[in-house]
Amino acid sequence: MKKIGVLTSGGDSPGMNAAVRAVVRAGIYNGLEVVGIKRGYAGLINGEIQNMDLSSVADIIHRGGTILRSARCLEMKEDEGFKKALNVIDIFGIEGIVVIGGDGSMRGAEKLSKAGIATMGLPGTIDNDLAYTDYTIGFKTAVNTVLGAISNIRDTSASHDRVSIIEVMGRHCGDIALYSGIAGGAESIIVPEVEFSVEEICKRLIQSKNRGKRHSIIMLAEGIGNAYDITKEIQEKSGLEARLTTLGHLQRGGSPVAYDRILASRMGERAVKLLMEGKKSRAIGITGTDIRDHDISEALSMKKEINMELYELAKVLSI
Repeated sequence: MKKIGVLTSGGDSPGMNAAVRAVVRAGIYNGLEVVGIKRGYAGLINGEIQNMDLSSVADIIHRGGTILRSARCLEMKEDEGFKKALNVIDIFGIEGIVVIGGDGSMRGAEKLSKAGIATMGLPGTIDNDLAYTDYTIGFKTAVNTVLGAISNIRDTSASHDRVSIIEVMGRHCGDIALYSGIAGGAESIIVPEVEFSVEEICKRLIQSKNRGKRHSIIMLAEGIGNAYDITKEIQEKSGLEARLTTLGHLQRGGSPVAYDRILASRMGERAVKLLMEGKKSRAIGITGTDIRDHDISEALSMKKEINMELYELAKVLSI
């Protein structure tokens, strides 16, 4: 192994830059030539390759987003686009690739590995929706960002004696809503993995009002359905004023917290080490405090389950 590439793909997440930095510096430390592939798989197909040195990743560990930029690439799923990607890999003499991204990016990495390219997948997504790892790069930063928003919304919610419904990201995984809801003292948490009853939510809101609570917070994961319709139904059935706030892409930005910087650094260094050991198709994650690697296909076949213990804890603490 003499030359490796690194790319970031799909939705950006805080800590991607820390992962890129780790791959580049660990690679150079071990005598490898490292290139950066801009704009994810789209850049790979179009040959947007740049040489990376120590200075190219200086002063980026604290920055959100990704210096390599990112994009979604449907062309990679098609035979013609995939062949172009393989041709670029061959032309530039890239022997191994580190892919940093979410589920879709991992499936691209799996496809490359099946074509014989030594590929390492790092879980860079705020959704925390990959089952093989306890946490993904950027998740804890996103939770802290949401927590700050909850505090701000609570101020205005209390001033108007209203119910504030906060919609956060998570189409198929409600972890952002769950973790930020517990930390932010939400009265109800609605996630796609667990059935919910608007009537039960309204009952809890009315009971809270009757005991003197002036305002309430409800966390809602975007994958649950139309947030506006749910807000309207809660207002009509409870008789309480309800307002919806959709946090959107602000959850992806911002300086990564210490945990995400360290996690990304550990995973990036492990990816380089595995490539040098001759490994070819690995997804890198964390279990407890240990960095572990799995076969990419096996990792992607695992089913993500919500932490029901935490979900039940939220119900207990919000009475």
